[in-house]
Amino acid sequence: MTEVVTAPAFAPPGTPVPVDNPTLTAPGVRTEKRRPVVAAWMTNRRDFLATVKRAGGHAGYASLYHGVRLPWYATQLTAMAPRGAARFVASTGRWVWDREAAPLRDWAVRQEDVEEYMRLARLRAGRVRLRGFVTIVAAVFGLGFALWLYVMAPAYLYAFAAGGVLTLGFLGQQQDAPVIGPAVLKTEVQKLTSTIVLRGLNAIGNARISAAVKKGGDMDGMRFTSEITRDGPGYRADLDLPYGVVPEDIMEERQALASGLRRKLGCVWPSGDPDEHEGRLILWVGDRPMNETTKPAWPLLKDGVVDLFRPVVFGNDQRMRDVTVSLMFASVVVGSIPRMGKTFLMRLLLLIAALDPRAEIHAYDFKGTGDFGALEPVCHRYRAGEEDEDIEYVLNALRELKAELRRRAKVIKSLPRSRCPESKVTPELANDRSLGLHPIVAGFDECQVPFEHEKYGAEIESICTDLVKRGPALGIVAMFGTQRPDAKSLPTGISANAVLRFCLKVMGQPANDMVLGTSMYKAGIRATMFSRSDRGICWMAGEGDDPRIVASAFVDAIAAEQVVARARAVREEYGNVTGHAVGEQPSTAPGMDILGDVLKVIDFDEKAVWCERIATRLGELQPDVYGEWKGESVTAALKPWGIRTGQVWGQTDEAEGKNRRGIERADVVAALTRRDADRAAA
Repeated sequence: MTEVVTAPAFAPPGTPVPVDNPTLTAPGVRTEKRRPVVAAWMTNRRDFLATVKRAGGHAGYASLYHGVRLPWYATQLTAMAPRGAARFVASTGRWVWDREAAPLRDWAVRQEDVEEYMRLARLRAGRVRLRGFVTIVAAVFGLGFALWLYVMAPAYLYAFAAGGVLTLGFLGQQQDAPVIGPAVLKTEVQKLTSTIVLRGLNAIGNARISAAVKKGGDMDGMRFTSEITRDGPGYRADLDLPYGVVPEDIMEERQALASGLRRKLGCVWPSGDPDEHEGRLILWVGDRPMNETTKPAWPLLKDGVVDLFRPVVFGNDQRMRDVTVSLMFASVVVGSIPRMGKTFLMRLLLLIAALDPRAEIHAYDFKGTGDFGALEPVCHRYRAGEEDEDIEYVLNALRELKAELRRRAKVIKSLPRSRCPESKVTPELANDRSLGLHPIVAGFDECQVPFEHEKYGAEIESICTDLVKRGPALGIVAMFGTQRPDAKSLPTGISANAVLRFCLKVMGQPANDMVLGTSMYKAGIRATMFSRSDRGICWMAGEGDDPRIVASAFVDAIAAEQVVARARAVREEYGNVTGHAVGEQPSTAPGMDILGDVLKVIDFDEKAVWCERIATRLGELQPDVYGEWKGESVTAALKPWGIRTGQVWGQTDEAEGKNRRGIERADVVAALTRRDADRAAA
């Protein structure tokens, strides 16, 4: 039965009907947050050591700075001693004769207040007698002590005399030009206060925020939820935004916010707090920009091994807290403009993989500069270059990987459910060397080069897409880096299925969303905000619920070689040094000549054939190469050769006539003729 709310009978017509029940009980949901008993930097070993190191370094530098200048300080203070002595005598005289109370006595005389003057005069007389007595006693005992030192310990007298001269010199120095200045000139960073935060938020031009600031905040739901505190090398402010305003609105206007706070852009990092609600803002303001802050050393730089099935530290966030990454069960995309640290980041991820002695490493540098050269001693497959022979080497290695992918799928399928309940590689299965399900990590830097190759590009794209889609569950991790993130350089089948995404600086929305995912730019996740000096800083998506900003650990080529040497020793002990690391080359399995193979499967008397029918025939011709192809695969592979698809009449297996997308045999023959002529001319 539905209860109808009506106005009281005595209420005049048109009176609003109340809908809030005054006796309605509260939800009873209450959350409490306990503040830490001890400061956070004292409970974290790294923060504590960093604080002690900073304080000790400052003290040591100041001691060295002033120690070198001690002779000059002594000379200057000695020269100022006469003026200091005169000031000391003058100030002592004023103290003894009670000169500080003279204005009071003058006031009593001007007011002709006899009683007050007599009281002040008696007070002055008592002070003068006491202070004079103290001064005489001090002078007598001081002189006596000096004579005693002269007789008993002359060296100490000289020390006391020197100290007295320096003290008088200290009293004689100019207040605005002290002899001993600071060893470190500090650039004052303004303390973050609620007034400054509100000023910065008001500066972004959001109408609701500006209205809330003018009203005092609470009326529109805007309020600070806790005190502004120190958080690492900066300040943290937690506040609720006005109703209807979300943290993404603030992130989009980060530059205006930085201007309002009067901080550099690299110091200001607003973010949401999904653990609370969608209107909670966490504003972290650093003392220095992220790219100027000294980052902690990579924990694995000197020692340690890796388990790829567990999260591994690879960088730090804005507050210099460790950030971890889980490479297993994921494919990786890294994108940026040139010279922003993309290759360094990919090499770091490959170093992480190299430190797992079970992992098989494939490293391909299509830039050809040898940036992955340090990894050669642990690589199962390695190549640097963009020539045809380099691309052919990679293609043969990828054909091996494709065969390995199929073998692994059969192994997983054959295992009992009790041992493989989720039909994917587990740490226990990877440890069983008889199964051959160890992790495989393949990195492709400047991946647009092989994807756009005239002869092998289509097959490489096909295999890589298959690795991205099916590889993670079977223990194969594929990583792709490009400085030109577009649909041609980073095929949709790869970018749409990658789990981990790292986007360093890019120039526009298309590249941003190609790397990080659709609508990321609109949501305020914008790698366009990074400056040219923000090398190694990126947006990371896929690790956790929300994207976050990370500065990857810096490991140069020399340090990378040291890490690889340690990884090689661990691998030799484990017994996993194979392939390129011991001089083996990939096998040259039969490959794909797309034009020639398509022509083989189209009969001479067939004028045109459906693309899906061609894919089926190709799969029968070479199952290892074309076994997974579909009609759209044929379309994509023939497009670079200028062969366009169109509506082609044909009959289904049920003898039903239909128009479907297909190609004409004459177009294939013409494209093959042009290709052979071009190669002959070259």
